Amino acid sequence: MPVVKVMLVDDEIPFTEALAKRLSKRDLTVISAFSGKEALEKLKDDSSIDIVILDVKMPGLDGIQTLREIKKSHPLVEVIMLTGNATVESAIEGMKLGAYDYLLKPCDMDQLMAKVAEAESKKAMHEEKILEARMKDIAMRRGL
Repeated sequence: MPVVKVMLVDDEIPFTEALAKRLSKRDLTVISAFSGKEALEKLKDDSSIDIVILDVKMPGLDGIQTLREIKKSHPLVEVIMLTGNATVESAIEGMKLGAYDYLLKPCDMDQLMAKVAEAESKKAMHEEKILEARMKDIAMRRGL
C-alpha cells in the first residue's frame, strides 16, 4: 500500500512541528506549511499530496479561504479542518466547501489517524471511479 502524503497547514510553528513528528512516526509522509499561501504553493508543486490537515484560524489567507482554493485547483485532495476555536458556522461552511471533516485542537491522535485513513479511502475511491469512467470512455470510442 502506498504511503499517504499529508500536508499540515498551521501558523503555530511549534504545534505544526510536534504534530508532524507524531504523524511521521505513524508511517505518514508529512510536509508542513505555515500559511494558506504557502500551502497552495506547495500543492501546486507537489501533486502527490493526498490529504491536507488545515487550521481554520490563520492570519492572511484563513483556513476557509485556503480550503476554497484547494478544492478549486485540487478537487480530489481531502481536507481535514482543525481549529482551537471551533464555531458551528465555520464547521458548516467548511463542510459545504468540501472539507472531509472537522476536528478540535488539540485533537486525539487516534481520532486524527482514523480521519486520515477515512479521507484516504474516500480519495482512493474517487480516483478509482474516475479511472473506471475513463476506461469505459476509451472502450466505447474503440467500439468495445
